[in-house]
Amino acid sequence: MNAQAKQSDRIIPLREYAERRQRLIEQMAPDSIAILSAAPERTRSRDTEFPYRQDSDFHYLTGFDEPHAVLALIPGREHGESVLFCRERDPDRELWDGSMIGPDGAVSDYGMDDAFPVGDIDDILPGLIEGRSRVYYSIGRDAGFDARVMEWINSIRSKVRSGAKPPGEFVSLEHTLHDMRLYKSGAELKAMGRAATISAEAHCRAMRRAQPGLREYQLEAELLYHFRDQGAAFPAYPTIVGSGANGCVLHYIENSGVLADGELVLIDAGCEYQGYAADITRTFPANGRFSAEQKAVYEVVLAAQKAAIEAVKPENHWNQPHEAAVEILSQGLLDLGLLKGTLEEVVEQGHYRDFFMHRTGHWLGMDVHDVGDYKIGGAWRVQEPGMVMTIEPGLYISPHNTQVEERWRGIAVRIEDDIVVTRDGYRNLTTGVPKEIADIEALMADG
Repeated sequence: MNAQAKQSDRIIPLREYAERRQRLIEQMAPDSIAILSAAPERTRSRDTEFPYRQDSDFHYLTGFDEPHAVLALIPGREHGESVLFCRERDPDRELWDGSMIGPDGAVSDYGMDDAFPVGDIDDILPGLIEGRSRVYYSIGRDAGFDARVMEWINSIRSKVRSGAKPPGEFVSLEHTLHDMRLYKSGAELKAMGRAATISAEAHCRAMRRAQPGLREYQLEAELLYHFRDQGAAFPAYPTIVGSGANGCVLHYIENSGVLADGELVLIDAGCEYQGYAADITRTFPANGRFSAEQKAVYEVVLAAQKAAIEAVKPENHWNQPHEAAVEILSQGLLDLGLLKGTLEEVVEQGHYRDFFMHRTGHWLGMDVHDVGDYKIGGAWRVQEPGMVMTIEPGLYISPHNTQVEERWRGIAVRIEDDIVVTRDGYRNLTTGVPKEIADIEALMADG
């Protein structure tokens, strides 16, 4: 498949990548340069590599998904402000690894102003850096590339007596670029909506398949099959399928346990579609029917999630959904007899953290834990249209917690949806998978 054909399949149009680069350039100092490197290929074992996944910042600005590439953004450059260094086309290499874009394709198919073979970067890029007073660059993300950047800078410094002008300042690129990424465009929301739909369908598939005696990895297989079948190349993060007490392990990914009659199953899974992540958690009974204790805990978490989602709206601050969830979870723990005291004591002294030890959500986008500041100037950030977050309260009652009655031990419930801040409130991208108790039991009965 040629590059133009690949572009035609994408939700994000070519012009949007160019617009992003231009917006970033407009926020840079006029005598500066920004340098970004593509993600390196990573060895899995000996001579095999992990499936390649482009660096999110690099993809955000280019849509270019090959390794061994470097982007330079140079405000005011006469011959074009966006310059890409990439691999040259090589028929012999393409026979083994598939087609390459090449410098010509980077210009014609990816909208770059200029492009050069990456093998020539040591000869060309120092000349583009020279005379620029400021370099926007993300130091510390790739030690090998950091060293190359410093070699280029030092090569300019070595020629100062000949009139060369090395840059005098390095500025972190993340602050400006990550703030841009925080606000999703219409096309980005469309891609995220597709990721959410595929992921919701996969969760429904797993619920229908579930029954006592299955292995957790068999449900994982249902999820991964549906992701790939619907065009999502990867899961957005390692899939969690935790049955029984395994659900109390927040990042459980072994997925080798057996679903037992009378236990809950917690699935936290989402696909990545065209570079954008979904993130959904649902909890359901392995046998299709909630016990009285499971139902009681589940209803507390569901009420907390609904209250947190209602706190998503413009002008509310980032922490308000968490505050709403904590209050309801804390009252629920008191009502169930799992904690003692007053609501004020439980919240202020943090006693609820014995059962709810994480935040209620995080930014979502190209990365499942996406970029963007949560506080500005020490204050919680205000929610604004185009931001996307997860809302995922939970309660986890350790099987080893001797402070509670045995009937509660080993119950773990988390419910998570992907929420867009809109002009008048919010939009839930992940309504395609049920979370009401009656709806879950009906879906599993139909399975």
